[in-house]
Amino acid sequence: MRAMVLNAPSEPLLERELDGPESTADEVLVRVEACGVCRTDLHVVDGELPDPKLPLVPGHQVVGRVVETGERVGIPWLGWTCGECRYCRSGRENLCVRALFNGYTRDGGYAELATVDRRYAFPLAAEPAAAQLAPLLCAGLIGYRALRFCGDAERLGLYGFGSSAHIVCQVARNQGRRVFALTSPGDSETQAFARELGAEWAGGSDERPPDELDAAIVFAPVGTLVPAALRATAPGGVVVCAGIHMSEIPAFPYEILWGERQVRSVANLTRRDGEELLPLAAEVPVRTTVTEYPLERANEALDDLRSGRITGAAVLAVTDGAHRRE
Repeated sequence: MRAMVLNAPSEPLLERELDGPESTADEVLVRVEACGVCRTDLHVVDGELPDPKLPLVPGHQVVGRVVETGERVGIPWLGWTCGECRYCRSGRENLCVRALFNGYTRDGGYAELATVDRRYAFPLAAEPAAAQLAPLLCAGLIGYRALRFCGDAERLGLYGFGSSAHIVCQVARNQGRRVFALTSPGDSETQAFARELGAEWAGGSDERPPDELDAAIVFAPVGTLVPAALRATAPGGVVVCAGIHMSEIPAFPYEILWGERQVRSVANLTRRDGEELLPLAAEVPVRTTVTEYPLERANEALDDLRSGRITGAAVLAVTDGAHRRE
């Protein structure tokens, strides 16, 4: 099979011909149609997440077909859990102490074939096309989990308006929330994109939204945005940090946390998140905006994501099935 392989952190991926993976009794073999390019992939490739499997095939927003049956499935970030630790036994499998992750500690979907633990293969409907569906499998799932932690917040701020936020914005508007988008200062193109998707206001992250926020989700991996979001949040509100990696959060005065404001993080995902989001996304319906790249241009996709040149999400179209509507 063709695959894009990371041999060492901070090195470009290399296109390789590899033997196809062999599935165990607990796994299924999947022919990959499309794989989303996630900011987490960038953190892995750039060496910001420790101890990846090396050599590694990245990728964890995978849509494909089970080779044996033809069933359409999605492969998410969470790849395996023990089922035995206190977190697994209490419904918090996302915190499993022995968890494995697709495209990080397991080979992922920047390849023509991938394996997935049967427990974590999400059944998928025939629509939409694979390239449009792929971003839901991490950007959508993490964004949805972060949105759940916002409770019934009516006024919602989204700091960073990329792959996750452009999905969450549509879900939040469907729920009747008011959405305020905060982008890199001066990024008028992304601000216009946010308004097209239903944000009632969009501006720079150096600005204050016109109304106090009941909750904010920080998608951008920029620690300075946490105190900025706290300052924009009303008493009793919550700031949810949705990234797996973030630059250092600077010291801030207690007065902007006081008033029963909260700061919390989101870690990974659970199967419940997928079981709730995927039907909801079809009901809304969520329309993902994607820029497609062939598999061999994965490095270009990562560079464009790193440089902020992506509107919506980047997706690797691995086979013709990425575009097919059935």
